[in-house]
Amino acid sequence: MHYGPQRLGRQLSAIAGKALGKHGLAFGALLADWASIVGSRLADQTSPLKLVFPKGKREEAVLHLRVTSPAALLIQHEEPLILERINAFMGWRAVARLKLVHGAPVLKTRSYVPPRPKRLTPEQEQALAAKTSTVEDPELRASLERLGRAVEGDPRRGEGLEAPGPQRL
Repeated sequence: MHYGPQRLGRQLSAIAGKALGKHGLAFGALLADWASIVGSRLADQTSPLKLVFPKGKREEAVLHLRVTSPAALLIQHEEPLILERINAFMGWRAVARLKLVHGAPVLKTRSYVPPRPKRLTPEQEQALAAKTSTVEDPELRASLERLGRAVEGDPRRGEGLEAPGPQRL
């Protein structure tokens, strides 16, 4: 048994393998990249449930998909294309057919998009320039000004909130 530092990839593979089952890495890859495999239009109406391989084989699996009722007909019509995309993504003929299960797809989380910073007023720009005017190094001064603009322009920052000044003991 090894008690020192270990590669994170080795640990993640072991955990994912236990969590996702015998063919967990293949299914995990499908889950992670489902939208890029089938496109956002189909990904919004479908979600992979499980990948079932025949006993003792690594190909010709059945992919169980949860689909909305309106999308079921479209999925059936486009099944050959979807299978082609899945197998191209996997790198071998992993999936032979789809099994559709009617229901609402699992909710997908959207990636976080930070709010755009507000533009500083001329007064705020002057105050920022005054605060950084004593810094002699031009690169450091420019970096501090960018940081100041990011902090002052943060839309989550409430009006009248000021950063605490130096504390006197």
